[in-house]
Amino acid sequence: MGVLVLAAMLSAGCATSPPREPENICEIFEEHRSWWRAAKSMNKEWNVPIHVPMAIMYQESSFRARAQPPRRYVLGFIPWGRMSDAYGYAQAKTMTWDDYIKETGNRRARRDKFADAIDFIGWYIDKTHRVNGVSKHDAYAQYLNYHEGWGGYQRQTHNQKGWLLEVARRVDARSNRYAHQLNECRDRLDRGWLRRLLF
Repeated sequence: MGVLVLAAMLSAGCATSPPREPENICEIFEEHRSWWRAAKSMNKEWNVPIHVPMAIMYQESSFRARAQPPRRYVLGFIPWGRMSDAYGYAQAKTMTWDDYIKETGNRRARRDKFADAIDFIGWYIDKTHRVNGVSKHDAYAQYLNYHEGWGGYQRQTHNQKGWLLEVARRVDARSNRYAHQLNECRDRLDRGWLRRLLF
């Protein structure tokens, strides 16, 4: 029993903490250097600007590895499952995650691993561009697709959800801020640790 508790504690300790300054993409990548490498890899694979999936991830999970939707309750106090099976940094639903794995062949991908989660969002944005013709730079429409699905966006289900349109506007605004910030620090992020120490 003690071994199981210790294993659980060690597992929890291995989870990457959310960034201390989530409003600043430069600070995020300075704190988590491996995230910068993963973001660049996603950009190369899907030709998706880094600031768009990062803004979506902020909205979906606040960069929490094991984020889950709220629980549902019966009679106001009896736990009765969760509102959906979305999980991880990208809040990817199981069915969509399975489609991602099938199409990319990335069978070791995990929803609570940042590199896999940002690659998933890059894949989704790329597919949204191909299916619904939405620009990969259009964080507003990309988020509506991400939330409603490609068919829902085609049916314009988002237009009946004023709260969702407001959320999409916030994602778009954050994406624009992240883009400006990244323009200022990209060169520094690309330097090796020694050059960053000296300059």
